[in-house]
Amino acid sequence: MTAPTLYFVRHGQTDWNVENRIQGQHDIPINQTGRQQARRNGLALADLLDDPNRYRFIASPLGRTRETMNIIRQQMGLPSHGYETDDRLKEIYFGLWQTYTMAELGETQASAVAAREADKFNFRPPLGESYADLLNRVRSWLPYVVEDSVIVCHGGVLRMLIHHLTEVPGNEVTRMTIPQDRIYKWDGNDGVWL
Repeated sequence: MTAPTLYFVRHGQTDWNVENRIQGQHDIPINQTGRQQARRNGLALADLLDDPNRYRFIASPLGRTRETMNIIRQQMGLPSHGYETDDRLKEIYFGLWQTYTMAELGETQASAVAAREADKFNFRPPLGESYADLLNRVRSWLPYVVEDSVIVCHGGVLRMLIHHLTEVPGNEVTRMTIPQDRIYKWDGNDGVWL
């Protein structure tokens, strides 16, 4: 059986992305730039996919990913709501750090911020998840994706998928920039940004 081709898209930009504010699983809508990014990705996918109707569409259940998926599907000429959601695709949970910026946290929790900087992969914020925890969550989801698919998820989720699929080292991938206006294609052997 051939491995499926997977197209991963990060949700469009939010105001909190602009502010470098930690969203985690806090539900923040995409902004106007994010809507433009989603439209661009939808048009790109419309050109890339031979028959969009034969693809499975899956998104994180958070609002910013669902809005991004709705726009992508509209740009592809598909009904906006014809896709699945999966809780395992939610962003990394930052616990008590959600809603703050790292600069704000550095003023009150400098040693914890330094510990995170030293080992982002294994660091767990208060009541939150580490990237290692998130990796286990997305690993439990991936075996169920057996057909060609379009997936809209989050920066942290995509980092862990890239880590798992390509074996980029954990602490290297946690520092990787994940663009919101591009598509990551995994063909079963290699990954490339489109």
